Amino acid sequence: MNLLIIGGSDAGISAALRAIELDPALAPTVIVGDGFPYFSICGLPYYISHDVADWRNLAHRTARGIEGAGIKLVQGRRVTSIDTESKRVTISDESGVTSQVKYDKLILGTGAISIRPPIIGIDSPGVFLLRTLPDSFAIEEFLKRRAPRKAVIVGGGYIGMEMCEALTTRGVEVTVVEYTESVMTSMDTDFSRLIRDNLTGHGVKVCTGIGIESIRHTNESIVHGTGGFALPADMVLVAVGASPETTLGRSIGIETGVKGAFKVNERMETNIADVYAAGDCTETRHRILGKNTYMPLGTVAHKQGRVAGENAVNGNAEFAGTLGTQSVKIFDMVVARTGLNEAEARNAGFQPVTADSESWDHKVYYPRAHKLHLRVTADRATRRILGAQMIGAYGAEVSKRIDIFAAALYHGAIVQEFLSYDLSYTPPLSSPWDPTQMAVQELEKALR
Repeated sequence: MNLLIIGGSDAGISAALRAIELDPALAPTVIVGDGFPYFSICGLPYYISHDVADWRNLAHRTARGIEGAGIKLVQGRRVTSIDTESKRVTISDESGVTSQVKYDKLILGTGAISIRPPIIGIDSPGVFLLRTLPDSFAIEEFLKRRAPRKAVIVGGGYIGMEMCEALTTRGVEVTVVEYTESVMTSMDTDFSRLIRDNLTGHGVKVCTGIGIESIRHTNESIVHGTGGFALPADMVLVAVGASPETTLGRSIGIETGVKGAFKVNERMETNIADVYAAGDCTETRHRILGKNTYMPLGTVAHKQGRVAGENAVNGNAEFAGTLGTQSVKIFDMVVARTGLNEAEARNAGFQPVTADSESWDHKVYYPRAHKLHLRVTADRATRRILGAQMIGAYGAEVSKRIDIFAAALYHGAIVQEFLSYDLSYTPPLSSPWDPTQMAVQELEKALR
């Protein structure tokens, strides 16, 4: 069987690796548009901050390692068309020379692209997006060659937050500008306020409720926004999210849904026979809401790719859905969430009850204890836990503690079940009641 995969990032390579696990005689072909297969997009800010010294270390697997696993990599080629009748794709190299590749099963892992908001001057010198390794190379070269003193980051989401730290670490004075009234809108307002305080405490200026309208460039850039906002900058990073790259799939009639992403079922099948899709180009089912949404996350892409790869070799796997579990490090703070907050739960028809708590990450008599802020939401009628948010110091296991909630949400745990979990304890690492369980104890009181 000829298994052809378009896209060599998380979903595409995961699909190929899973297919080979199940059928070692298979030799799938993966077509990669550039020369950077299976690199960690999430690691780009840490290359720019120099926490990662060599960009090559961002590879999940090297090209040699991928090919050594039995995958045929075709790099630097662009797929120009797909013929679903003859099951052939046409590819083109940089010089325009074309060739064709036959397939029996086809997986699209075409990913996502950075959103380019309608900002006048977005293509001016010193204005950057960040989604690919070449994007990071351009920023790194600019930092070395121009030594900018001031930067404006447009967008207060995950990449914007990580780049606040990266550029500050490089000695750049950073201002982050967000259209909404708070940064990190995936968190509740109280938590967003803690994030803002952390940013300002590290010298980052935060401007919210401002829409950027234009970037005027002469000797330096002047960033203009609503309400008369104007700020000079030596460089500008636009980080307002990603949108699915579906051009190729739409050309053969693949249906799209939320935010223009490919519609797929739990088996990652599209409406076109023998064509699958996975990763940032597809919708994903929310496990609690029971409906499709769009969440371009690396964790989701790996899982969806694995499902697509298994089913392409006559498997019977299903993608179990997502909870939107995310975490981000912002200087010395870690922010994490999973599931639904109270407003989201209410909009979904639940009867949400939320409780806040603060506790130490380990026994306070042991040195270097840090305060954790937790917020947990449950449904009053069923006592099912619906979501959690957490903020704490880097090193306080915030990310792994939110994963306890994520596991509970995955299995539909109710409050009493969570309190019965047998979690580990030693004074340097936790308490007899883990902070997650102490938070749920407060939730139980609120439910009573």
